[in-house]
Amino acid sequence: MMQKFKDKDMQVIIGWVLRAGVFISMIVVFIGGVIYLYRHGHSVPNYHDFKGVPAFVQSASGVIHGVFALRGRAIIQMGIILLIATPIIRVAFSAVGFIIEKDRLYTAITFVVLLIILISAFSGYAG
Repeated sequence: MMQKFKDKDMQVIIGWVLRAGVFISMIVVFIGGVIYLYRHGHSVPNYHDFKGVPAFVQSASGVIHGVFALRGRAIIQMGIILLIATPIIRVAFSAVGFIIEKDRLYTAITFVVLLIILISAFSGYAG
């Protein structure tokens, strides 16, 4: 006999998703930091010239190419992106849980929240 899916089961899954997301992003940032310090740790900073953020970490394709090229800054940026994506994935898992529970009201509310988050993230407007 199949056991019924309960709210507590969904809370456990969401808890694991949040822990895994934070842990994975922490590991990725740490690896990127080690690579960055290995390559640039001996450099003396020049505070007279402001260089800003390199162009390769300002776009998704640049970050992905930088990760495959094992560039420390790009790997750190990927870890930060993973950390930001963790709560978004949590909202998506909540939506799945509400669909399984057949709760239409909370499913609709969750999808509206997810849509607002995604529009804000990709448009650059926060309100």
